[in-house]
Amino acid sequence: MTENFSFDDLKERYKNSKIFKIISISVSVLLIGVLGFLGYRQFIWKPDNEKSKEAYVPALNVIVQEQNNPQSNAKISSIDPIKKLQGAVKKYDGKIGGEISKYILATQYIRNDKYKQALVLLEDISVDDTYLTAMIVGLQGDCKSELKKYAEAVELYNEASKINENSVTSPMYLFKAALNSEKLKKNSEALAYYEEIAFHYPNSFIAKQKNMEKYIARSANKKK
Repeated sequence: MTENFSFDDLKERYKNSKIFKIISISVSVLLIGVLGFLGYRQFIWKPDNEKSKEAYVPALNVIVQEQNNPQSNAKISSIDPIKKLQGAVKKYDGKIGGEISKYILATQYIRNDKYKQALVLLEDISVDDTYLTAMIVGLQGDCKSELKKYAEAVELYNEASKINENSVTSPMYLFKAALNSEKLKKNSEALAYYEEIAFHYPNSFIAKQKNMEKYIARSANKKK
């Protein structure tokens, strides 16, 4: 049977019952916390999140220009892309723009052979996009490979190949897994990766450009 409480009943219970008072306070604190979080999301986090999407654009523009003019010694911009990205990461960490800034900054660290610094960033990125996630894990594999940690690189490349399986990233990371397996003298594993590319992704760019039959034959001979 459900009891009906008047406002006076509630006041009396609050005054006389310690348990009722504790429950009431707990519920109030929880409610305030929820309302506070919703208010933060609506009025602070969301606008800041939208603003963060523009944070990496100036640095990215400079990076693209530098890549398009690799022979030029002239300074393209007064903007230092690495410092700009570092600022964006610090200011917008956890927001979309901050996470993308981490990814771009990591690629710049890799270009400058700073693989450990790149790994710290790559392992801290959180994004919903599965294609970008595959690229992030793949870059971790690149860093491990450059640091001569080939076994760890193989694991990461294998993982990356299975995220959002497609004919672009999957064969690319399977190929890298195979090459690193060869460095470990695990030719049977390398052969399996090459055969997977040839069988599952015969029309991919990697399969056509690299001529999988050549790599399959090479690994098969080493296996003997």
